[in-house]
Amino acid sequence: MKALKTNRKSGFTLVEIMIVVAIIGLLAAIAIPNFVRARQTSQTNACINNLRIIDAAKQQWALENGQQSSVTPTSDNIDVYLGRAGSVMPTEPLNGSYTINALSVVAY
Repeated sequence: MKALKTNRKSGFTLVEIMIVVAIIGLLAAIAIPNFVRARQTSQTNACINNLRIIDAAKQQWALENGQQSSVTPTSDNIDVYLGRAGSVMPTEPLNGSYTINALSVVAY
């Protein structure tokens, strides 16, 4: 008896491809919100750190210049005390700006 020859080409079926696409879509649906949340947390932490640096610079300026707690320094006053390369006022992560309040006001 002759053996039956099957002429099957190897490859993926449509169902297999659809299952793989569905799994990738499910993983993306889980991962994308976590990436967005991680970016927001990172920006929040960067903003808090910048406010801490600005407050430390204000306090150091006040100590060295004998200022009262009701005085509001300018950015030119505290640039030297920022401790950053080039002594430049930090930028807000979402393209905003920081307002320098009186020494008695803690921003964070």
